Amino acid sequence: MDNRNKCAGCYRQFNKMEHLVEHMRISYHSNHEPLCGICHKHCRSFESLREHLIGPLPKAECERIFKDRGCDICLNIFSSRHALLHHRDKCHFSRRNNGYRMGIQDELRMDNTRGKVVSLACKMVGGGSDGSLDLCARVCLIDENENILFHTYVKPNLPVTNYRYDTTGIRPEYLRDATPVRQVGRKIQDYLCNGEPIWQIRSRTGKARILVGHGLDHDLRCLEFEYPEFLIRDTAKYPPLMKTSKLSNSLKYLTKAYLGYDIQNGVQDPYEDCVAAMRLYKRMRAQDHRVESYPLASDQQNRNNFASWRQAELERMSPERMLDMSRSDYYCWCLDSK
Repeated sequence: MDNRNKCAGCYRQFNKMEHLVEHMRISYHSNHEPLCGICHKHCRSFESLREHLIGPLPKAECERIFKDRGCDICLNIFSSRHALLHHRDKCHFSRRNNGYRMGIQDELRMDNTRGKVVSLACKMVGGGSDGSLDLCARVCLIDENENILFHTYVKPNLPVTNYRYDTTGIRPEYLRDATPVRQVGRKIQDYLCNGEPIWQIRSRTGKARILVGHGLDHDLRCLEFEYPEFLIRDTAKYPPLMKTSKLSNSLKYLTKAYLGYDIQNGVQDPYEDCVAAMRLYKRMRAQDHRVESYPLASDQQNRNNFASWRQAELERMSPERMLDMSRSDYYCWCLDSK
């Protein structure tokens, strides 16, 4: 097979150049994708990179080198075993837990002194006749340094029929005098907007805060408030952290696989979930990717980076040239640090 028809990103080979062109139109390869540190193959997610390195059918040479000096947490390759051992102390996090009976805390203020990024997590009890309806009964909000900004029990609008005590640790008396859910949601939304009316928030560079979490669509629904999608960093929906099947991984799995410790054993603490989501976000944000003028395929100036070229012109291009003009179809969190 002609190597000219080999994708310069993921190394897939095609019988005809026109098939490679079609692949490049829909693959959205970019420097923001996880890369193998050995052969430099582009992978759609860290899970597919993990399979490439240590999966059931890994690339043999990459597997050999990775086993010798690769980190099984961040999947980076190091120059020597000594460098790997030095790195491991920083890469593996330890568990943080303030205890599920921690008291009410409220440090929410309309200012910029506590940072631009916050992490939110909720714990749900059950409502409805069979107790399967999720009702928010506890919420925690932390800053970037893992300090608690807000923690409270929440009084749902509907009767609780299952307190799910084994995992929530919540008893009826904790919710008896708790703050109503609508009031809690409004308070958190006001803090996130930081003085900007929500309908006027248009930019990532304004005063409004970035919200980190796992399964935030569900949490925000249960807290009965909305927040702009472009300010949400959800570890359940971020493509590099998803399964190869493009389904979400659990926060428990992501924490074990990419931070190196266990969470959600026994009674679950929303503070612990906040910390895990924030650490995952910061790890993704810290990736050192090449800066591009128009990094997203969805940017107006870059939307037609392939469509503006004729098929015959694309077929005359080298695979490397097509890769160079390809852009990501998701917002890489490394751009938050630019």
